[in-house]
Amino acid sequence: MPTYTGISSEAFRHPLDYQAEQSLRSVPGFDLLARKFVELVYERPRYVYLMGNSIEVGPRQYASLYGIFRECLRDLDIYPEPSLFVSQTPLANAYALGQERPCVVLNTGLLDLAGEAELRSVLAHELGHIKCGHTTLIQMATWVLNLAFSLTSATFGISSLVSTGILLAFYEWLRKAELSADRAALLVMDDLNPVLRGMMQLAGGSNRYAHELSLEEFIQQSERYQALDQDSLNQVYKFLLYNNLAQGVFLTHPFTVERVHYLREWSLSNEYHQIRMGNYARTTSGAVDVDSTATSPPDTEEASRLRRELEELQAEIDRIRRSRHQD
Repeated sequence: MPTYTGISSEAFRHPLDYQAEQSLRSVPGFDLLARKFVELVYERPRYVYLMGNSIEVGPRQYASLYGIFRECLRDLDIYPEPSLFVSQTPLANAYALGQERPCVVLNTGLLDLAGEAELRSVLAHELGHIKCGHTTLIQMATWVLNLAFSLTSATFGISSLVSTGILLAFYEWLRKAELSADRAALLVMDDLNPVLRGMMQLAGGSNRYAHELSLEEFIQQSERYQALDQDSLNQVYKFLLYNNLAQGVFLTHPFTVERVHYLREWSLSNEYHQIRMGNYARTTSGAVDVDSTATSPPDTEEASRLRRELEELQAEIDRIRRSRHQD
């Protein structure tokens, strides 16, 4: 498999990802929301949770999985090395998060469903998110949605900023970011089929009936799905399925068959073939922005401030819950 030494995320980032991010950042209130997110929400609690409730992968823990992970890091030229965790969860899924301590998490449901090639593809996909710097915005999107629908009466100086427009912008970007990560998976695999098989498994795979699944039929299904856009009413339905404003449900990923269509299209492009030939944008700044002091003893003043903010936040949540019970 090819190794893309020095590759920049700009070499493979999907233009819809870039356009959606620019639209998001231009929404009024985004800059203030971003500052409040940094003030109130930290990735450290999530990292502590994973360390306490998941298995950290390494040379003597899921060694074969760790070997695949290291190869993906090499191929996408990602350094320093993020952490890799396996979480006991039946849902076949994986995700990436963190900037100070970036990490990838694989659910056991995915390990039990996917073969080695599909797992490599998933790892490359999640590392693509880290390579593209998606992880902070992904965490912000989750935080904003929770703020809008769980703490609507809270003040925090930001509730008035969480408008329908910024919610739609966040989730439109999230879906487009997946297209860039899919491209990273294709670059690592250097073969379209295992990437698409992984998508098919996530859409409705089964170990028991795996022999009855057809990738060719799944590809044809993706094209039939695209053809639905010929009816403008179907386009409206697609928007509403992605953005259920009434119930506060927003899909974070494009429909799987839509991702199939976009990735097949890119696999035939001159841009993809130029990258494979070694003609791509390069960077010398490192792929993952990790603070070199991350493992140093914590700052006492900072820890105290964080503790106070968390206590104030919990007190506000408790107050809201009490008021709802009284109603």
